[in-house]
Amino acid sequence: MTVASAVAVLVGVLALATVLGLLLRARTGRARRTRPRDTSTTAADPATADLAPSEAFGTDATLVQFSTPTCARCPATRRQLDAVAAANPGVSRLEIDLAERPELARRFAVMQTPTVLLLDRSRAVHTRFGGPPRPAELTAALDTVLTAAAPTPGDESP
Repeated sequence: MTVASAVAVLVGVLALATVLGLLLRARTGRARRTRPRDTSTTAADPATADLAPSEAFGTDATLVQFSTPTCARCPATRRQLDAVAAANPGVSRLEIDLAERPELARRFAVMQTPTVLLLDRSRAVHTRFGGPPRPAELTAALDTVLTAAAPTPGDESP
């Protein structure tokens, strides 16, 4: 192999690594909506029913954070989600340690920590964040869930 071809291979590998790194960075923390689900039922979604006792879930929404003991970004994400839950009545935060419950990583396809799921009042996964959620996207997704959970004026009983 000549020096010129070795340099060309090195430049190509660096370019590919840079593109992949930028792509991964652009996707981290972005909200991804899950498939639509019939929300006319108030029964708990069986996929999330065993995550925690029913009292741990919020009445309107729940933020579920998947973490590991070695996750460097999890403490900051925990503080962010706690602040969001405290500012919104009916919203709670659950943290699940994947070192203690590794089967959940497979069930929810967790490829990185933190991974955050936004559950609606029926405990169905509404939005998923890979990495720490971007604040604006988290707020928008939560507003969507809370708006759907709010009773409409005609639905209130006297």
